[in-house]
Amino acid sequence: MKGIFVVGAGPAGMFAARQIALAGYDVFLFNRDIKPGGLAEYGIYPLKDKMKLGLRKQFSQVLALPNVHYFGNVLVGNSYEVTLEELEAMHPAAIVYACGAQGARKLGLPGADAKGVYAAKDFVYHYNQLPLYTGMDFSTGRNIAIVGMGNVAIDIARWLLIDDPDRKTESVTIIARRGPLEIKFDEKEIEYVEQHIARAELVAELDRVKEQCARCNQDVSPEKLFEQHFRHLKDPNFVFTPPRLSFRFLSSPAAILPDANGRISRLEVAENDLVLKADGSTSAVQTDRRVTLDIDTLIFAIGDTHDANIGLPMGPDGYATEPDPEHPREPHYEVWDPATKALIPGRYVTGWARKASTGLVGIARHDGEVAAAKAIDFVRNAPESNTLGESEILARLGAKGLHPVTKADLALLARVEQREAQAHQLVSFKYSDNEAMFSAIAEERERALRADTEQLAPMS
Repeated sequence: MKGIFVVGAGPAGMFAARQIALAGYDVFLFNRDIKPGGLAEYGIYPLKDKMKLGLRKQFSQVLALPNVHYFGNVLVGNSYEVTLEELEAMHPAAIVYACGAQGARKLGLPGADAKGVYAAKDFVYHYNQLPLYTGMDFSTGRNIAIVGMGNVAIDIARWLLIDDPDRKTESVTIIARRGPLEIKFDEKEIEYVEQHIARAELVAELDRVKEQCARCNQDVSPEKLFEQHFRHLKDPNFVFTPPRLSFRFLSSPAAILPDANGRISRLEVAENDLVLKADGSTSAVQTDRRVTLDIDTLIFAIGDTHDANIGLPMGPDGYATEPDPEHPREPHYEVWDPATKALIPGRYVTGWARKASTGLVGIARHDGEVAAAKAIDFVRNAPESNTLGESEILARLGAKGLHPVTKADLALLARVEQREAQAHQLVSFKYSDNEAMFSAIAEERERALRADTEQLAPMS
């Protein structure tokens, strides 16, 4: 049998699995988490129920395909539960790695190991109830800084300002390395928190950086910036609502200063100059000018990196793919070994495993389908691989002491979660603890067996 493995069941992995299955091949999905979805389940803002429900429905349709096999709660990687060598020993005809970008970019700042300093992805996993992260300490204080000015930064600000049930927030400061015209967040995202912006304070911040921006031919007047990014601030009747959301542009974190208890208490920030380059673009250059802010929580929303512990060959930008000097900007999916200067046949990366922190679900879907097409073409012309079947793979995983979750288990869990949602009058419900999910699956299995026994009893 020519079976194709997909490592990771986020959007890229799920849509790759769908395409492979529809091409007639058995596809075996290995997923770190019990439930599929990846960032679509644990990265989308908690209150975006319509989006999440729609994706869950699509993923359920993928898992319903008879030639899709699922092994949740299995962490693949040379430093984890199932090594790549052990995966290869199951004789896949091809492997598509859709394991995402589980590392976080770090700036190597003094004091970076202080309490209260977090990576954005980990913080988002925590408030989105991803098991393992829910039990970790992601406590926040009153004065919080978020480094970065994309949608993730604004999502986190929204949580801290509005929806965190344990909210103690008095202020959130967005720290941006570049100027106001390099804002990356969407208008629809900032609308959720715009009422927390003190208009006069933002105007003063624009005035602080206007000369530097003007030297690079950038107009950062309030009228222009409000029109482009802060539409509600144009309203003369706009009313500020605490807690406060502030922006500090042309600034880079320089040092984290902890208190006597080891928690961040202040943040030293370097002021940046904006420099106009020959091609008309700009770059932010750090200066010796420093400002110290009173901060008790710091969250870095500056992107993610690939996890070297997986064991895939690493290049300068993450997992190594085939270099193409003639077309350097074109995406490459084939895994490349820099040591041997050769392709690894039939092995592909896709989604954020191909290029970290790039795009949302629509891009991930396309990326997964492209990688799947490449794997299908490879397998179509490859000799028989005698891929292990589902029961054999389960036996091998069980022999290692693992507790893989199957499609049948997911169906049982879904029934329990649906009842819990109805009982609590929620749009949806999910457990934030692996053991609670395993207990729910076992209890639902017993419940189903009892119901079957009761139905058969009158017939005996």
